[in-house]
Amino acid sequence: MSISDEVRQFTVAADDEGIRLDRWFKRHLPQIGFATVGKWARTGQIRVDGKRAKPDDRLETGQIIRVPPGGEATGRPQRQRRALSDDDVSLAKDMVVLETKAALILNKPPGLATQGGTKTTRHVDGLLDAYAGEDDPRPRLVHRLDKDTSGILLIARTPGSAAFFSKRFSGRSAKKVYWALVVGVPDIREGTIDAPLAKQPGSGGEKMHVDHEGGQPAKTRYRVVEAAGKKAAWLELEPMTGRTHQLRVHCAAMGHPIVGDGKYGGQDAFLTGSVSRKMHLHARRLIIDEPGGGTVDATADLPEHFASSMDQLGFNLSLSDAAPLREDTVPKSREEKKQAARQHAKQYRKARRGERKTRVTSKPGKAAKKAGGKTGGKPGGKPATRPSAKAGAKPRPKR
Repeated sequence: MSISDEVRQFTVAADDEGIRLDRWFKRHLPQIGFATVGKWARTGQIRVDGKRAKPDDRLETGQIIRVPPGGEATGRPQRQRRALSDDDVSLAKDMVVLETKAALILNKPPGLATQGGTKTTRHVDGLLDAYAGEDDPRPRLVHRLDKDTSGILLIARTPGSAAFFSKRFSGRSAKKVYWALVVGVPDIREGTIDAPLAKQPGSGGEKMHVDHEGGQPAKTRYRVVEAAGKKAAWLELEPMTGRTHQLRVHCAAMGHPIVGDGKYGGQDAFLTGSVSRKMHLHARRLIIDEPGGGTVDATADLPEHFASSMDQLGFNLSLSDAAPLREDTVPKSREEKKQAARQHAKQYRKARRGERKTRVTSKPGKAAKKAGGKTGGKPGGKPATRPSAKAGAKPRPKR
């Protein structure tokens, strides 16, 4: 947005419901620094619905923000859109399995990283400009999948929806179900793996391991859908926590590494014959609340190598609908409780809007005075009398 010599007015969109005023400037007028916003607020130049506002005030949909002229920081670089090749744009479009007003649901192929890193130049984050129009905000990642893990990946269309979805993932209210092909068959066909995880020393943080002393809590629900003799099993996995490489470490710790996961299963993670040596871990289904109400419920088809392995082992894909395995109700996070409280307050104010306010014009007892003089008691009640001494109580001595 260019420098303006005139007062500007903006209407708070539903996507910005509940955010702080200073965060609104960060989203929509990033060229105006926090220091300027603070100065304008102190001097009353920023107004919300005509009233003075503080940087930490929470905004509501439909409010009008008055922004004074100028204030843009000089020399602040503008974000440049990434130049994408025709192949990049084609890949980005082919990954989309579902679109909503707030999100894009992708089926990430194996071998494509979610974010860039050392020697990683092609990744999902680098393709996100393919989903945005010229004047649209750049879509944002809100969670990740390992490079060799395929399946459902949710992309938020706007900063507001990104904040909303991030809270659902961090609060564990989002339900994710994975399909995995593992070596061998677990003796216990359904249960919970409860094994704390920590970074493995000497791996540079690139590898995790079970650490019952200093690890972070990690839980995974699992169910054996079908077994191919004693050779392999098809599992449904639902992470109850979100630790790095959690499903891969937990399966290996159970003694049944995911097929193709040499990092945690070594040579034992590969099956003989024509079964692919690629990773067989797939984010099959995601169920998550959507801003403004409603639910996103998306399913991703298996990649070619995984589907081929399932066919070779004789597994029937219709035996699993990837329904969530959790039995408990995930408690709301602190931020989710705050947001629910704000939404309740907003609905209450709307319900009260337009109601006629009445003013009490008479005080209790006034009518009684006009009707029959002072009573000293309740209106319409018996005249007040001086309380008598209690039975057996000694009278006060006269002074």
